[in-house]
Amino acid sequence: MNVVHYDTLETRDPEAREAALMAALPAQVATAQTVPALAGKLAGIDPAAVASRAALQRLPVTRKHELLERQQAGRAAAGDAWDPFGGFSALGWRAMGLGSAGAGRRPATRVYQSPGPIYEPEGIGRDHWRTARALHAAGLRAGDLVHVSFSFHLTPGAWMMDNGAQALGCTVFPGGVGNTELQLQAMAELRADAYAGTPSFLRILLEKAAETGVALPALKKALVSGEAFPPSLRDWLQERGIAAYQAYATADVGTIAYETTAREGLVVDEGVIVEIVRPGTGDVVPDGEVGEVVVTVFTPDYPLVRFGTGDLSAVLAGPCPTGRTNMRIKGWMGRADQTAKVRGMFVHPSQVAEVARRHPQLGRARLVVEGEMANDRMTLVAECAEPGAAGLAEAVAGTMRDVTKLRGDVRLVAPGSLPNDGKVIEDARKYT
Repeated sequence: MNVVHYDTLETRDPEAREAALMAALPAQVATAQTVPALAGKLAGIDPAAVASRAALQRLPVTRKHELLERQQAGRAAAGDAWDPFGGFSALGWRAMGLGSAGAGRRPATRVYQSPGPIYEPEGIGRDHWRTARALHAAGLRAGDLVHVSFSFHLTPGAWMMDNGAQALGCTVFPGGVGNTELQLQAMAELRADAYAGTPSFLRILLEKAAETGVALPALKKALVSGEAFPPSLRDWLQERGIAAYQAYATADVGTIAYETTAREGLVVDEGVIVEIVRPGTGDVVPDGEVGEVVVTVFTPDYPLVRFGTGDLSAVLAGPCPTGRTNMRIKGWMGRADQTAKVRGMFVHPSQVAEVARRHPQLGRARLVVEGEMANDRMTLVAECAEPGAAGLAEAVAGTMRDVTKLRGDVRLVAPGSLPNDGKVIEDARKYT
């Protein structure tokens, strides 16, 4: 396989990579302790002691809803207490900072709004979102004209691609969303080499081109993101001469992993630490088991340590056939936020995990909610090496009642009985 790598970091000895990441981790933890929202969460932690994955796993996970909650609280505050980023960022948007809450902060390059709304800052520097590596793996090179069809309004997706493409030496056409005919005209007349956007809109453009007789002979490459990219669509694009690859990124932490020409999972970016944890907890699951993607980034501007993305994935064993030696994940496999409302009470994955934690005999556990509206039934299905152990099911049922304040049944099953899909709460109720 003839592969051109972005840099030598991609082919490092895995032990050398791990040593470099762990050597950089204490400084990032120390930086995180300087922003108000994380200072409280990391109080009492000696950054110098956080120099291994085991030590990192003892730190709390910050989840997306916490960003929203703190930002909402900040918006309700008055005067100098106001902080648009909820205390998670070292950036403001004025050189003088944001009142006493932001005095001395560096100004953000841009501010974005994601659904919630959650406001995110863009820091300063070349390839801030670390997108260039994913674009390079998709075949883009200096001198290419990249047609970017993410929205340039409100959200950062388009700017992430723009930033990475320019770092590669590409030229960007800011197509944005909609205006299919005009975008198609630009792609044809400017002879765009590559596309960056959602896979569904690329298909719409190509179908419109076929319908109107517009030729796009120069368009050969694409990096897609923002939605599922099934093999059927990948093959459909390939039949039309376009090799499209996917990137996994979020507005909070930037690029997390990217696809390569091997088409075997996604390779984790060199600038992050990825863990897969049991949903609702910070506990790392065994390789291959589906769990929530948790990311630690190395940026002083938005120093998120153990950020729970809310996405499900799993570690894919072995190195990438392209010679890249970093961890691989299987790609997006669903959402980890599985909160359900049962008989007027919210039940969270963390509560299911707490029930299992109190009974060491239990392995993986899943809460199944069944029945019809106003007639909910809860059953905790838990793996156990001795499912017939006397009194265990009754004890677990009592713990479930204590933790959730709801009564439910318990069914103990043999190890390996539950599917490996990351589900902790399965809502099987009928709503029709």
